[in-house]
Amino acid sequence: MKLDAAAFLASLSEETPPHGLSVAATALWLGLAGDWGAAHGLVQDSEAPDCERVHAWLHRIEGDDWNARYWYARAGVEPATGDTDEEGRAIARDLLR
Repeated sequence: MKLDAAAFLASLSEETPPHGLSVAATALWLGLAGDWGAAHGLVQDSEAPDCERVHAWLHRIEGDDWNARYWYARAGVEPATGDTDEEGRAIARDLLR
């Protein structure tokens, strides 16, 4: 069964991410769970647009807006400006469609 966004977000109370997630979704899960370093380690060398988008979001969380804008541009998406937690949830909905 494919995991939907609601189940993905509900799984944040678990100790580990669900099995079978893409690299981008795993990094997003780790970021939403508060493990910025592990999340960043997964996406920092990827050239996949989904990973670049998560990478941008992680740099926003870190407060590095210049670096975030660079990664948003590489991902081909407009830079986000709102709440980073809500942005992470929106990315989850996009990744798990």
